[in-house]
Parts: sequence; C-alpha cells; structure tokens
Amino acid sequence: MFKFTRAFVFVAVAFSFLLAACGTASTPAAAGAPATQAPGSVTLTGTGSTFQFPAEQAYAEFFPAVDPSVVINYTGTGSGAGKKAIIDGTVDFAGSDAVLNPDEITAGKDLQIYPFLAGATVMAYNLPSLDPKNDPKLILDGKTLADIYMGKITMWNDPAILALNPKIASKLPAQPIFTVHRADGSGTTEIFTNALTAFSSDWTAGHGTVIDWPTDKAGTGKGGNGNPGVTAEIAKNQYSLGYVEYAYAVQNNLPFAQMVNKAGNVVTASPDSTKAAMTDFANAFTPQLTAVIVDAPGAQSWPIAGYTYIIIHQTSMTDCVKAQKLVEYIHWILTNPAAIKYATDLGFIPLPDAVQQKVLGTLSQVTCNGQPVHW
Repeated sequence: MFKFTRAFVFVAVAFSFLLAACGTASTPAAAGAPATQAPGSVTLTGTGSTFQFPAEQAYAEFFPAVDPSVVINYTGTGSGAGKKAIIDGTVDFAGSDAVLNPDEITAGKDLQIYPFLAGATVMAYNLPSLDPKNDPKLILDGKTLADIYMGKITMWNDPAILALNPKIASKLPAQPIFTVHRADGSGTTEIFTNALTAFSSDWTAGHGTVIDWPTDKAGTGKGGNGNPGVTAEIAKNQYSLGYVEYAYAVQNNLPFAQMVNKAGNVVTASPDSTKAAMTDFANAFTPQLTAVIVDAPGAQSWPIAGYTYIIIHQTSMTDCVKAQKLVEYIHWILTNPAAIKYATDLGFIPLPDAVQQKVLGTLSQVTCNGQPVHW
C-alpha cells in the first residue's frame, strides 16, 4: 500500500531561488487574493488539465513576485472542461493535455494551442503482496497493457505478466485485475489511449478524452475524476491498476510499473526518458503546435508521454492590457530559468530549445484589436 502526501508542496528553497532569479524580494501574492493586488491589476483566469495543476499552482504563487499587478487563478477541472471553458469564453486561458479536435477548432474560431511542458503517464498499482521499498518494480509491456484494458488479461498471475516479471513471479497473486481510469474528459486519457492504439492492433476501443472502457462493461473497471480520483480508487481497491501522471505519482509516493519500450528495453519513467521521447518526435509538430509522443522508438524513451498545453484566443482578445499580461505570463513560464526549474522539480519536463523556439514564434503572432501583443 502506498502513503498519500499532498499533491504539491511549495518549498522555501525553491521560492528563494525564484526570488533571486527575479531580482526582487517581494512577497508573492496568494493565488486568487484580490486584496493583495496592485492598483490597475488584472486577474488571469484559467481552468482545465489536472496534470498541469501543480505547475500552475506554483506559477500562481510566484508570478506576482515578477509582476505584482497580476493574479493567476487556475482550477483543475480536466482537459475537456478546460477546452469547453475557453470556447465558451468564460476563462482567459485553458489547460489541456488533449489537442483541439476539428469541431472545437471551428467552435473556438481563433484558438491557438501552446505546448509548454511534457510529462510521462505511468501505471500505478496496488499489490499488497509487493513491498515497494524492497521488491523490484512491476514490469509491463504495451501489448500486455492493452490486453488488460481490453479485458483479455484478467488475472495478476496471467502467464504474460509472469513472463515479464520473473523476479517477482511468486508474489503475483491469483487475483483479478481491477482497472482504474479517468471518468472525466481527460487529456491524460487521450495520451494513454493513443499509446494503447499504437501498442496493439487488438485495442479496438479507440482513443480520445472519453472512452467506452471494455473493463467497465465486464464489471472489472471503474473511473475516478482527475488524478486524485484515480489515485483514491487505486488506494481503496487492492489488486488495482490505473494510469496517472508521473509528476502526480512522484508527489504522492505511488508505486508505478516499468515498461518495455518499442526498442525492447525495460525503462523507468523519468525526466530523462520522457525527454528522450520528446527528442524522438521533435520534428513531428503540426502547424497547430501539437504532437503525439507515444511508443517512441529510442532506446531509452518512455513509451507513454505527452505534452500539456495552454490554449488562448490568438487574435480576438479585446482587453489589450489583459492580453499583454497573458502573453507575458506564457513567455515567463516558457523562458524564465526559475519557472522552468520549479516545474522540473515537480516532475515536469521543459521544452527542448528547438520546440521552445517554435512556440515563441507563434506566441509573437498574438494580436489584440488587430495590434501585435508584445512581451
């Protein structure tokens, strides 16, 4: 069993580092505290991806040290909810791990999606027979994982799982596998199901933010809202398996499986293995700055990874003060060394230079009332 900690912790060392890098000793304003705002200040409201929530929460704490006139309010509601909110015009920016589909592009008119961090998706498990501190980690491969979520592999001591785990085979029980997934519209689900689609032709449930899960139909699966909901379901269901973001798993001390990647190597989710996957697909971006980075071919690449995005209106903003503050905020999280370091310390992976330059080039094209918005 694993022990829960807070989803994120703001440490004094990181805060001191940020203030030093910003060249100020100001005390950051708490997120969503209008009483502390400077005269003429603006509030930038965002919602969406729970994956990027710890990073957004850190930025909300620290960005007022850079610009006291800005307050960042971000809520983790899931990528689907975030995309709906930015299309409906109820927020200034949305967070999403899922790309915009054609209908959303049409409805959103001038929406632009900006990758700003990446992360791995990992398979957390609750196997009371394994000691996370002393036993080797569980190992899975893509086909086996797809078969588990298809309901074709139903027991922890299935021969396919035993063959991947000779060192812990005797500890894998004759117990049904209970699969856990996201119940909300989730970009993490899109990343995970993109991977299952790439892993196995037997995976027939498709890919997207919401899936009709085969194991749910069989009564051996259940959804949870957000990363916290999936974690809670894994915690209370012994012999369960579910996907969560790497950063979230690390922050909450969740045991998670190693994977056999496309090159046939056993790899562990980490910043290095995720960055390797990003590098494998560095030239795969669409004109909308989206890319799928699953089942990467590199020798050390993690096979279930994805970008997390900020979505904004590129040309239709009319409040030009707010538009400039929003562009400055995005530029800061992309380029400020302290912001990048803090996100890295939380388990996120910053953009490689080549990708960052593509993103900044598109950010420079934002306009308000027909005029360029500069950072």
